[in-house]
Amino acid sequence: MTDINKEQVLKVLAGVVDPISKKGIVSAGMVSGLQVKDGHVAFAIEVDPANGPQMEPLRKEVEKLVYAMAGVLTATVVLTAEKASGHTQPSQQQAAQQQSQHQASAISPLPGVRSIIAVASGKGGVGKSTTSANLALALSANGKKVGLMDADIYGPSMPRMMGITGQPVSNDGKILEAMENYGVKVMSMGFLIEDDTPMIWRGPMVQSALEQMMRDVNWGELDVLVVDLPPGTGDAQLTMAQRVPLTGAVIVSTPQDIALLDARKGLNMFRKVNVPVLGIIENMSYFNCPQCGHRSEIFSHGGARAEADRLACDFLGEIPLDIDIRTTSDKGSPIVISQPLGELAKCYRAIAIEVAGKIDDVLAERETSTPKIIIQ
Repeated sequence: MTDINKEQVLKVLAGVVDPISKKGIVSAGMVSGLQVKDGHVAFAIEVDPANGPQMEPLRKEVEKLVYAMAGVLTATVVLTAEKASGHTQPSQQQAAQQQSQHQASAISPLPGVRSIIAVASGKGGVGKSTTSANLALALSANGKKVGLMDADIYGPSMPRMMGITGQPVSNDGKILEAMENYGVKVMSMGFLIEDDTPMIWRGPMVQSALEQMMRDVNWGELDVLVVDLPPGTGDAQLTMAQRVPLTGAVIVSTPQDIALLDARKGLNMFRKVNVPVLGIIENMSYFNCPQCGHRSEIFSHGGARAEADRLACDFLGEIPLDIDIRTTSDKGSPIVISQPLGELAKCYRAIAIEVAGKIDDVLAERETSTPKIIIQ
């Protein structure tokens, strides 16, 4: 296969003209965030927000043009619109139209995917990604068809954690086939960029990339799609909460007060956008010394359970601080897979049973609350 690089892509794009400004999209600085890896090309075209709908044909034309290049396996092009300084506020009619488009996107399901849950935390370093991977594997071990999406655009970790190498393929140049290991389908930006390549993308580009990772991937038939969100309450979290049909969210926190303070913010964010919070998991809950068996509560203990009670939220369970959880994840064989009969795997599987039950409850409630039209 012929190697493709950024210079070649830009050379082809240099001949594309913006139909509105009549300027070349490269010379006008409209092309941003260009990433090229092993035949996979992704970038954004920055446009005026007022011209967004009119630029969709250009986006499709550019995507088709790049895909036709020798050596290109997939081409992903997104439109990103930023409000220029001095730009007038949208009219009431435009605002209503935009709100309607957001709402339509939010309720649009993913074909074949029964439910989507977000695993979130208010801050980094609480073991959220490790929890996401093991929760997905535990759901699969409990008999569910599971997918796992790595929504951390800036710091993707699922390729290594799930022991997957290589790049996804596309049979038609538009839809990517999800990667798979241990019976779980996986998609991550880490499959499309080099490990040491920084993603210098603005918020709108992250939002577009997340939606495409959800909707332009062949997930097949899934009972649950687990989405590992980055920490915090920023663009990625709001995109997932407002633009895709989330069934619910799981909050991960360690027991100490500072982590719980941030976890509370994450929980309240989901409640504000009407996403059900399925419960809180206390990670690194305690430490059992492997030599003497002494239990130490390094980060305190029980804080997440108490916080769940205070916020009228369900407590899903405790995961201890254990070196095996860390080492197996680093090796690409998480504890639920590498030690399936061990006590640690049992902790994750018990939580997975709780989560699956709550998913069923949410879906059943939505089904009964949906108005039905009866023709007599």
